[in-house]
Amino acid sequence: MPLTAETLTKHELAGLPVRVVSATNPALEGIEGQVVSETMRTLTVESASRSWQVPKQGTRFEFRLTDEAAVSCEGTGTPSKRESETAGGNSGQSGFCEGGAYVTVDGFTLLSRPALRTEAGGNSKWR
Repeated sequence: MPLTAETLTKHELAGLPVRVVSATNPALEGIEGQVVSETMRTLTVESASRSWQVPKQGTRFEFRLTDEAAVSCEGTGTPSKRESETAGGNSGQSGFCEGGAYVTVDGFTLLSRPALRTEAGGNSKWR
């Protein structure tokens, strides 16, 4: 199963570029980096300066899918910008931009053990 906006929650998140769009803790907003680890309730994001452990509950994440995952952008409709460059957006909204696809996900949908979340479909190293 290819990694797309619709199948993101069924895949391994480690290795994906991510940005915290909003969080109940305002100090976490705007953190950008790469997901290096995931637990049932947190994502560990490594930025250029340090690692952050970000709770999934109450946080909205913006994942950048790689160029390979965004190959299907041809014929999918009007390109859109990152959520941070628009007037807002809904959880699960995705858009295709130069260099990749951006997908906004409410952390609540990721609250589960990674192995259980990915085993019901999707390519995962947890199987």
